[in-house]
Amino acid sequence: MKILQLNLEKGWRGGERQTLFCMQEFVKAGHEVHLAARQDQALAKRAAEQGIKVHSFAKPYQLLFWLIRYGSQYDIIHSQTAGSLSWAALAKPFLKSKLVYTRRTAFDIKPKKLKRTLMKWRKADVFVSVCEAAAEEPRRLGLDSLIIPSAIQAYKVNTERAQAFQQSLSGIDGKYLVGTTSALTREKDPITMIKAIAILKNKGLPVVFLHFGSFGDMHQACLDKIRALNLEEEYRLLGFHEHVEDYVSLLDVFSMSSLSEGVGGSVFDAFWQKVPVASTDAGGLKEVLADGCGKLCPVGDAYALAQAIEEILTQPEQRQIMIEKAYARVQERYFVGPMGQAYLSAYQDVLAR
Repeated sequence: MKILQLNLEKGWRGGERQTLFCMQEFVKAGHEVHLAARQDQALAKRAAEQGIKVHSFAKPYQLLFWLIRYGSQYDIIHSQTAGSLSWAALAKPFLKSKLVYTRRTAFDIKPKKLKRTLMKWRKADVFVSVCEAAAEEPRRLGLDSLIIPSAIQAYKVNTERAQAFQQSLSGIDGKYLVGTTSALTREKDPITMIKAIAILKNKGLPVVFLHFGSFGDMHQACLDKIRALNLEEEYRLLGFHEHVEDYVSLLDVFSMSSLSEGVGGSVFDAFWQKVPVASTDAGGLKEVLADGCGKLCPVGDAYALAQAIEEILTQPEQRQIMIEKAYARVQERYFVGPMGQAYLSAYQDVLAR
């Protein structure tokens, strides 16, 4: 098959990582794979480094005209993001290709956007959701959705790099390290996380929180809240870091406070590195962390999140059981090989139809 992957996002987040994993698996299976991506962004650069043909665009709308002219040379066009689906849906009448879309979010569609969203969703010949929570909204609207979970590659942590970073941090001796890898955006609800760390500080638990992630629309609000709660030493906003998964190995607890989430792929890094997880039960997180693979809390509940973190830190036997369950789960359900094969099977099925 000749396969085109679409992802026009800026930066490097979970969706871009999953797009790269998909392409690697398709190439490994012997297919010709191209990528349409935002010019000079991380995904385009990393794909090119691995020998994947990249068609790059300075402006997202340029993809529409390119697809109309060149899209039909591909058997499959796979939109990995909602933004790229918008342009692919407009180009669909001019294409012979089959269109596949992967939904990575689990929020309900706002009424004012419902008609437009449903219109472009219906253009997909195959609709994929990364978890049951992400599939609820399309199914409610009458669309079929396959479930193909996000995944992780087996990898070895660069311990020297992690240790060097740890040595660069001041004031962490004798402290528990708790952290996350998420952008400072509303759907990630970093304010609840900040409140939870304040609760732990007030209880006398020696915790330092390491927040890795790009500075989004909640950056200033986070700075203000950290100052207001006198957490300058306990809560560190560290920004975006390349290969941040190495730094997950430093943590005693990995934590997420999301209001809305697909799968929360960074949780897989914690599973793989045997770091226990405390999280809200947003979206697909409740599926991934079910059956004792992590501590789950209600969305927006800082006290419950603080309690979950404290229990993991202070109950070593339960902590070890949780780690073992999570490590087994990521190996059984969330590796890239089965994910790649599931997508290829979906491609072949729709082409056969």
